[in-house]
Amino acid sequence: MKPASVYLIGAGPGDPTLITVRGLQYLNAADVVVYDRLVHQRLLQSVKPEAEQIDVSAAAPRPLEQDAINLLLADKAREGKTVARLKWGDSFVFNNGGKEALFLHKEGIPFEVVPGIPPTIGGLCYAGVPLTAPEAGDAIVFIRGHEAETNTPPDVDWDKIAPLAGTVVSYAGGPQLGTIIDELITHGRSPEEPAALITCPTLPTQRTISGTLGKMQHVVRETQRLESGVLVVGPVVGLREHLRWFDSRPLFGKRILVTRPETQATELVDLLSSMGAEPIETPMIRIEPPKDYGPLDESCELAGTFDWIVFTSVNGVDAFLQRLCRGPRDVRELKGVRLCAVGRATAERLSRYGLRVDLVPEEHRSEAVVEALRKTENLSERRILLPRGDLARDVLLIELRRAGAEVVEVTAYRTVLTGRDRDGDPDIFKMLLEQEIDVVTFTSASTVRNFVKILGTDPAADLLNTTVVAAIGPVTAAAAAHLNIQTTIMPATYTVPALVDAIVRHYTET
Repeated sequence: MKPASVYLIGAGPGDPTLITVRGLQYLNAADVVVYDRLVHQRLLQSVKPEAEQIDVSAAAPRPLEQDAINLLLADKAREGKTVARLKWGDSFVFNNGGKEALFLHKEGIPFEVVPGIPPTIGGLCYAGVPLTAPEAGDAIVFIRGHEAETNTPPDVDWDKIAPLAGTVVSYAGGPQLGTIIDELITHGRSPEEPAALITCPTLPTQRTISGTLGKMQHVVRETQRLESGVLVVGPVVGLREHLRWFDSRPLFGKRILVTRPETQATELVDLLSSMGAEPIETPMIRIEPPKDYGPLDESCELAGTFDWIVFTSVNGVDAFLQRLCRGPRDVRELKGVRLCAVGRATAERLSRYGLRVDLVPEEHRSEAVVEALRKTENLSERRILLPRGDLARDVLLIELRRAGAEVVEVTAYRTVLTGRDRDGDPDIFKMLLEQEIDVVTFTSASTVRNFVKILGTDPAADLLNTTVVAAIGPVTAAAAAHLNIQTTIMPATYTVPALVDAIVRHYTET
């Protein structure tokens, strides 16, 4: 049997972590990814860099009708490409996945369907409303709504559906919501029946309005431009106050700016999301290899001749050790060399390479690092290798040489400042000006400097001093202070998990 050429993957109702393991596996391997606008952008970060990405939704620059999408999938498969068709929710639940699968079947193109979580299930779960419960009726009714991005009212037998004991659920747009609620009440559903409306299901922007069906009718009539959302009607809604979990997390609803490089932001984004926050990713820097590998390769060849190697960042660890292990060399070259890691995160990264750290200074300051080294031995004539970024400060180098050490500094990686107005980036100036961001996080001095460079010195200081600034450590905070930016939050230990914990404490203890 031929392997599938097209994978119809349900991406889930919003939260990018709700895609299945199987779906993510196929997404990672795809040569072409065809997706809808409601699919979370973070899922597209899982696509391999060389893969073609095609937005076919109504909001795309060049939207496609369903027949054109069918042909696109078939044409790409005939070119020998592996195609991932990424669909919001589930491909076969009030979606066009069935049409696409039938077309591929008629064309003789092998396909596979990977189930996803529909918004009418995921949204209820995240709102703390069970779909079924004892004594809450034995039936579940799903009514087609806005899944196809149309406001056409559903064509159903309301006389049969309205009086049915159980749960009624629909993902509907504003005009549809009014029609559905009116029809339910007109055909026998009590206005006093418990009901809830869940917008932006499973996302940090999720909002839940609960009450009675009559209250929902009033809300829909009085709200202009009501967002599409999941309407649920039935006794199960009464359990929400006991079962809500998602919107009771400590950072729920907080918008937090993440300025880390995109390749390193995953941990911070995931931790913030797990606390209920909405991470706004705007990378200020990008990590790239050195323009000339010669000096780094030479230091790798001579690695065993040094008394100490001082790593000042996770980036330095990865850049140096990946180059060291390239070719015939491996970590055995470091036998007898003592390792100093500035920060717990740097030490943990070294441990991933099977290397035990000899020294982790208690403070990140250059003077403190040198003092910690001097306590271990006299640094006079000791050979020390310092692999780090091209924008690193000279203080540590100067202090080590002042202590008598022979220091070899090598550029292990470059810190490239990113440009502004990249496609898809949020307008952070506007968001800060309108106070739509609750916290701005900085995890390095270079992210602070580029942030100020993009916004301008005075505007950046004015905007940041009216919001909460969280710096990962004293070096980052000092860079902010130098630019007249006050740091509100700084953890006692300088790691990403500690930074998130400090942000949580700021909001739970104040």
